[in-house]
Amino acid sequence: MAAQSVTRSLQVVDTELSADAVEWCPVPRWHNLLACGTYQLQISVGPFYFNSFSLSQTGEGANSPRRVGRLYLFQFSQAGGLFPPLQELQRLDTPGILDIKWCHVPMSERPLLGCAMASGELQLYRLTDTQEASCALEAVSSLELGPDRLALSLDWSTGRGDSSAMQVVLSDSVGGISVVSVGASGPCLLSQWKGHNFEAWISAFSYWDTQLLYSGGDDCRLKGWDLRIGPTPVFTSKRHSMGVCSIHSNPHREHILATGSYDETVLLWDGRSLREPLAEQAVGGGVWRLKWHPTQQHLLLAACMHNNFHILDCHSALEGGSVQQCPVLASYILHNSLAYGADWSHLDPREGSPCTPPMHPNSRGDAEGKEEMEQKEEREGAGGSGRGGHLRIQYESPTASFDTSLEDEAGRYIPSPSPSPPPPPMPMPSSNAPSCSSLLASCSFYDHVLHVWRWDWHPDRLSGSTHINTDTLGEGKGGGEGEEA
Repeated sequence: MAAQSVTRSLQVVDTELSADAVEWCPVPRWHNLLACGTYQLQISVGPFYFNSFSLSQTGEGANSPRRVGRLYLFQFSQAGGLFPPLQELQRLDTPGILDIKWCHVPMSERPLLGCAMASGELQLYRLTDTQEASCALEAVSSLELGPDRLALSLDWSTGRGDSSAMQVVLSDSVGGISVVSVGASGPCLLSQWKGHNFEAWISAFSYWDTQLLYSGGDDCRLKGWDLRIGPTPVFTSKRHSMGVCSIHSNPHREHILATGSYDETVLLWDGRSLREPLAEQAVGGGVWRLKWHPTQQHLLLAACMHNNFHILDCHSALEGGSVQQCPVLASYILHNSLAYGADWSHLDPREGSPCTPPMHPNSRGDAEGKEEMEQKEEREGAGGSGRGGHLRIQYESPTASFDTSLEDEAGRYIPSPSPSPPPPPMPMPSSNAPSCSSLLASCSFYDHVLHVWRWDWHPDRLSGSTHINTDTLGEGKGGGEGEEA
């Protein structure tokens, strides 16, 4: 039996400004929180400002552009019902945001969010309680990396849950790499050096040895650094043919590193031997972000700019299989602009609770209560309103339009309006086959939208023939971007 892969859109949110970063909270108890960062370049014409999208550096002055942003905090609920699952808790106007990351462990028993700002700063936000029995982000401290630069990326050293010696590594638009310690007194700059000749698009820790870190730049170089040695790279790779813009250390497998580039390829590396990658996979678009699954060591999420979002199966490459590739298991193609931000949630969508408490027969325990309940459910089903599941959302972007449907509280597809037939039922795997259900979020730039979606995977084997059934009415776009240095 062929494997079955199904993606379904749950909700679409207009972020108003261009969305480029999205992160689910990895700290237990707060897995239902989602942060989204935006960036907008505004050009002044007389007394007015108009939106633009360039990251290029310009001099300061009366008519210089300003880079603005907004930080959103959302709460995801699996309760179902008439209300959309994602509810906005807070929005904060900020300088333009280029990257956001939650610390993987709490600080002072609260989650901490780091933001790489267009103002050249690391900004830290702490999650606090509110009087409305909710939560909000509070700015607690910041650190300026230097003048005339944009902070482009950040990563925490806590990827495997180690709370000792919390550090952040940042990259910036003048090719700089900065390492910052974070403690109760706030951030403190430990070291900073020139790592790349042009923009240093990405920096990341090795989660297994946090004295090691990696960076990638617009000079087409992937570099490794050992903080015990100093600002001299321990290796430099020219394997990517264009700018390197994504790096992620595998938190489940020591030495394993994933990198992506404007050259539209994903490379897997063994940190012990960096002459040649373990595997190479073409994805049809510049790879802006890569994220390993929080629990499944072989699954890799890729945000591929002009070519949507893809889930890659790295099983064969990591287990020494004969095929040194990472085939695409599923694609999410409902975005209509540059695919930038993407992340996996720690929540399991199969564990959602019903939209209301279960309706049991009344306390008398007789058949009359059960009959009354069945009649009520039948009336509500006939009216199409009682279960609250048949909610259809239509979203129109500046470049295209599509429909996306919510699932009902049982996790089933919601039937399309007549005369369109409902989607076919998903074939179930054999009793001994593994399966995976994941909740994800992604965002795109020019159309300024955030999507929350679900992926269900029922394989006969992890790496095998795959049927991809995407619940969309759109089509993906291929293409590349970036220029060779």
